Amino acid sequence: MRTHVLLFALLLGTGAEAFASGHGPVFGFATPVNSQGEWSFDAGMFGRNATFGSQLTARTMASYGFTPHLQFSLIAPALAQQGSLPMTMMSGGGEFQTNLAWRFHHQPNAIGSRFESTASVDLVVPGPQDNFGMFRGMRLAPGVSSWIATGVASRSHYLWIGGGLMRFAESQGDRRPNVYSTSFVYGYRPHAWRNDRPWDWRLFAEFSGEYVGLTERAGALMPGSDPSQIFGGPTVLGIYKYFAISGGAQFPIYRDMGRLYPRERVRFAINVSYSFSHIRIEVNL
Repeated sequence: MRTHVLLFALLLGTGAEAFASGHGPVFGFATPVNSQGEWSFDAGMFGRNATFGSQLTARTMASYGFTPHLQFSLIAPALAQQGSLPMTMMSGGGEFQTNLAWRFHHQPNAIGSRFESTASVDLVVPGPQDNFGMFRGMRLAPGVSSWIATGVASRSHYLWIGGGLMRFAESQGDRRPNVYSTSFVYGYRPHAWRNDRPWDWRLFAEFSGEYVGLTERAGALMPGSDPSQIFGGPTVLGIYKYFAISGGAQFPIYRDMGRLYPRERVRFAINVSYSFSHIRIEVNL
């Protein structure tokens, strides 16, 4: 049954890149990157409410567009509340990250419409606040994550499908689990919102699927530490000049948590972004 659910989640296509930016959805993988010479700074909160305890993470992200299609990001977390929940590629843990995103395919179809694809690779480093729950007392080791997303965007409709994998190194018999994620995002900009207004708003429906592999402690795999889940829910994005705000919630559609994790009831997030282009770093590719 779990295999069938995972396949269904992969067909749905998830979190987000892990951390939302002012350009797109909150939880799902998407294709936008900064323009050449554009800086963006994001600050957000990501929460997960479960039957036994909740988790709340504050994160900041700084991103820079080296070229119109290449972006570098730094992400720093702070856990306001710790919870014994499964790992996720979304912004729910205490891992520091560096991210290089490359929009390798960009095809304008019409005025205001485009078909594009973006791939990303991340270095993930567990932080000092990660010593809790399933990972209490574990020896820390860095990891890598990668994801790819493709989709179309126009003045009124948005559609992105993506998937990713996070994998950690082993340290003296301890290894964090592999995380497999997928997402499907549909966005809509109502006709009444397409006129000249101070704020430019979009609505999204975001669906995320993830499977977390077994955790390894002292060279042994821990039975029951491999949950799989599918979440879905509404989000919203508003843009005003150089500022953007996004937020929303996801609710469980399917949960197979095993015996070592509590059941998540809801995930929620809010993110604020500011962009500017006053400082430029030249890179020739």
